[in-house]
Amino acid sequence: MTAKEKAKELFDKYINLYPSYIVMFQGDLDKAQKDIKQCALIAVNEIQNLPNMNYSNNKDLSQYDYWQEVKQEIEKL
Repeated sequence: MTAKEKAKELFDKYINLYPSYIVMFQGDLDKAQKDIKQCALIAVNEIQNLPNMNYSNNKDLSQYDYWQEVKQEIEKL
């Protein structure tokens, strides 16, 4: 899965969990989307900070880079 696809998947999971959250902002979709992006970014930060990620080998470094790309794609949504 590309970083762009993963970003969209995470965003969609959060937005689908909180449809009433959007209604709460009385149609202020921009505010809701910003908050939902922050939730997705928090999830990615937690993944990057997992204690079992060892950044000294190439495999984990590429995983870290992948999640960095996911964060950048979330910001673009």
